[in-house]
Amino acid sequence: MSASFDFGDRVVLVTGACGALGSAVAAAFADAGATVCGADVVAPDDEDALVDGEVLDYYQGDFTDEDDVARVVGDVVETHGGLDHLCNVAGTWRGGTPIHETDAGTFDFLFDVNLKTMFLASKHALPHLQATEGTVVSVSARSSLSGGEGDGPYRASKAGVRLLTETIAAENEGVVRANAVLPSVIDTPANREMMPDADHDAWVDPATIARTVLALSSDATAATSGAAVPVYGEA
Repeated sequence: MSASFDFGDRVVLVTGACGALGSAVAAAFADAGATVCGADVVAPDDEDALVDGEVLDYYQGDFTDEDDVARVVGDVVETHGGLDHLCNVAGTWRGGTPIHETDAGTFDFLFDVNLKTMFLASKHALPHLQATEGTVVSVSARSSLSGGEGDGPYRASKAGVRLLTETIAAENEGVVRANAVLPSVIDTPANREMMPDADHDAWVDPATIARTVLALSSDATAATSGAAVPVYGEA
């Protein structure tokens, strides 16, 4: 069985659009006919960017900086006349040390990139999403559901994404739907490089996660808000 989506009259903003997952989400929305606005700190032609610049209207910005976020969201709305969907994909992982050995700078970095970007993007997008009765889908993590050894600040930052998602859903009930996806380890080039001996076949493909993001943004999940949806692959 296959599923198809039609976002032909919709405007979507994807943060972290040049990364492995962000580029997959951007491509999925583009294939579904959406006007895709992608934001990232690097440009699509950067050597580390994975996105096809042809599929999106690109906006460079640092989403840990509120002025940059306000500018990008404002430019998207001014150019395209509104905003229907926000996908908070920007994020990163750091770990490997216990709490008593973790540098405070690592803690700040993870909360900035994983949680602050989601907060700021949602804050500035929500007035426009309320006008269109749109959606927010944010990327949390399976590991946010429990504590674990070596990556506590990462887990905590992603738990914050889940809780802010539930808050946005509660504050906008009946107007804006907000949901999160919880990937296990995502099959990206960076993760393969960091974990070369892992069972990569058990990891979840970015394109699979992207299809779940589309479903949560669509009318197919019209009754779903405040959810944390597992996308674990075979892990």
